[in-house]
Amino acid sequence: MIGKLGSTGHTQDPYDWDSRVEAWEMVAATDVFLSFRDRIIEAADACTADRVLDLGAGAGLVALEIAPHVARVVAFDISRGMLDRLEERAAERSVANVEVVEGDMRSLPFQDESFDVVVSNYVFHHLDDPAKELALSEVRRVLVPGGRLVLCDMMFSLSLQPRDRRLLLDKIRAVAARGPAGFIRIVRNAGRVAVGSWEHPSSPETWDRMLRERHFAEVHVGLLEQEAALALARRPAR
Repeated sequence: MIGKLGSTGHTQDPYDWDSRVEAWEMVAATDVFLSFRDRIIEAADACTADRVLDLGAGAGLVALEIAPHVARVVAFDISRGMLDRLEERAAERSVANVEVVEGDMRSLPFQDESFDVVVSNYVFHHLDDPAKELALSEVRRVLVPGGRLVLCDMMFSLSLQPRDRRLLLDKIRAVAARGPAGFIRIVRNAGRVAVGSWEHPSSPETWDRMLRERHFAEVHVGLLEQEAALALARRPAR
């Protein structure tokens, strides 16, 4: 049955995800995000005996799709509201092997070597690089030897590299096309970048380095549509 494993205690959510559940579900239902979900599940290559941890599970885009194919899924998120919606959707689908945990990815409340697979979709860019590194160290700790990490995230940097420049210009054009409200958003985002409070995407090269420095093996980072990329890695077998 659906269960709550508990919580890591009060967790501060700077993005107020509890108030954005409906908006996020609309994004998650788009063809692009459904494609990301399918890429993650295919790359995870999970089997019926696997225990899966979904980091930043949200309302269950990945967790509920992979659950029928594995032994157990733990859906982990900082937002109680997101997890409540996930439980509602699980009940509607009669999915009985998903458990929810509220907490912070930088300090996972699980024992060492608890999971065979860790997945994550569009979550890590909310963390700066030092926080990403903490979370990745936690991921490696909770994976079994030989366990797999599959994560999709926006991966680019604020640089003059051709791909980064093209992505940023495309985003600015798309927002500017909305008229005055779009220009206001551009100015606000520029201010957030200036003070370091904007999202924190990292380049594919940075992801490759961070994974290798956390002693993951078989690291591969591949570009997907738009600004996204898929990172694959394993905890080395003993």
